[in-house]
Amino acid sequence: MADRAKAKRLAKERMACNKPQKTPGHPTKSHVVKACDDGEERIIRFGQQGVTGAGKNPKTEEDKARKKSYYARHNAQDPNPDKMSARYWSHKVKW
Repeated sequence: MADRAKAKRLAKERMACNKPQKTPGHPTKSHVVKACDDGEERIIRFGQQGVTGAGKNPKTEEDKARKKSYYARHNAQDPNPDKMSARYWSHKVKW
């Protein structure tokens, strides 16, 4: 058990700060990032596996509606999102 915990710590230590990575082997989450802010580090998993966002500039009406609905569900009107939250990274990477 201690070896597994040590291996996880080492994996966190090897990750670069604020660089999202895809996690194709994870059962539910599509991305992971080691979020670093003011000396604090946190591993954040975000995004639904197998689902793509509408992108920064959606073209079709369906994608525009998906993006609007996503932002409504995730409190996107907050002008200063916290970098240590999954919402921040999901908006930045997938939407």
